[in-house]
Amino acid sequence: MERAGLRLKLLKQQAKAGDIRLLFADESETLTHPYLARAWAKRGADLRVPAPGQAQKVAMMGALDFTSNALTVTTSRTKRSTDFIDLLAEIDKIYGPAPGKPLLPVVLVLDNGPVHTSKLTRTALAEREHWLTVEWLPKYAPELNDIEPAWKGLKQTELAHQTFNDADALAPAIHKAVKNRNKEKSRLSWDKSRISA
Repeated sequence: MERAGLRLKLLKQQAKAGDIRLLFADESETLTHPYLARAWAKRGADLRVPAPGQAQKVAMMGALDFTSNALTVTTSRTKRSTDFIDLLAEIDKIYGPAPGKPLLPVVLVLDNGPVHTSKLTRTALAEREHWLTVEWLPKYAPELNDIEPAWKGLKQTELAHQTFNDADALAPAIHKAVKNRNKEKSRLSWDKSRISA
């Protein structure tokens, strides 16, 4: 585990120097019933968020760009290899080779989850090996995956205290939440760079 931490530290230094693009990828899920985050209320008030019916879940496959802090997310009703490959297609569009576009090596940090290690996924990763390198995390080390706090923040802010009628209503809300998060993170990093100049 210590070796993996040192390796990630080196990769982060390379990403900050602009030598590579470093992406942390993983899956999460959210429910149509509300995620209850911290909230203020008058003493004695009973806080309730209505959640009728059976909860449905939407899986989120995501990749966090270490340098820009941009989150790329695809949604589905399942967490299968084919769903992860849909995320790889989005990564292709953003970071993959394209005419006239400078190409930096991309390092994708993954855990050893079944959707990452399946035969189908390994084939998809092998097709991209000319520009995409996979850095495997040790088993049971979510603290090394920088996307985990992004998932937590997304659920505690943008998606908190809301009830959705069904998964079809939740999926667009997830994409809107990701867009809002990326816009806010981009604005904060711009403000930070203006202060330090």
